[in-house]
Amino acid sequence: MLATHWPLFGLTVTRGSVTLRLPTDDEAACLAGVAADGVHAEGERPFLTPWTERGARSRSRFVLQERWRDLAGWQVDAWRLGLGVFVDDEPIGVVTLRARDFPVAREVTTSSWLGLEHQGRGHGTTARIGVLALAFDHLGAVEAITEVFQDNAASQGVSRNLGYRSDGISRDVRDGEVVVSDRLRLRREDWEASRHGEGVSVTGLDRCGSMFGVEEGFSRASSG
Repeated sequence: MLATHWPLFGLTVTRGSVTLRLPTDDEAACLAGVAADGVHAEGERPFLTPWTERGARSRSRFVLQERWRDLAGWQVDAWRLGLGVFVDDEPIGVVTLRARDFPVAREVTTSSWLGLEHQGRGHGTTARIGVLALAFDHLGAVEAITEVFQDNAASQGVSRNLGYRSDGISRDVRDGEVVVSDRLRLRREDWEASRHGEGVSVTGLDRCGSMFGVEEGFSRASSG
């Protein structure tokens, strides 16, 4: 019933045992619990917004508030798609695909987090591949960007293995100090050459394509 009025709830991305989709309210509560249990080792600071550093209750509330913000603020020219990451129907994290002026710019940005106990098993890489396949092969993106702290070796490795290339740096302020991130860019031609998107299944886009400002039925074959 909810998908009838908000078709994004019918969008599903699947690769192997990993499924990406908007969580229900109960599943969002479960994801909040996953975040409360921790998303990185003590002492690490992998995020520019320090949402993981203020205690379990703060982490769980942040996850719920971000979900509600994304849904309420959705616009065709400014959207954030926060998909729950499910492994065999168990919610383990969130991967987010976001864009501004997408119908014209065709550029997306990705970010993600997984519960600490679910890391190191390849699920994060699979989730990233899933949203990139959605973006490039079904929405018509031409480039994808991610920003990674220079000391975050794991995320750096995943991005570069997927074909991202260096695109400069970003300087931001966190807690009164400058932090530097590598800006990495993945071009459509590099994505297609990698063939990482093979094996990814996307369903439900025929009903919600207009929410992204793209023609329904876009595919890699129609991208020119």
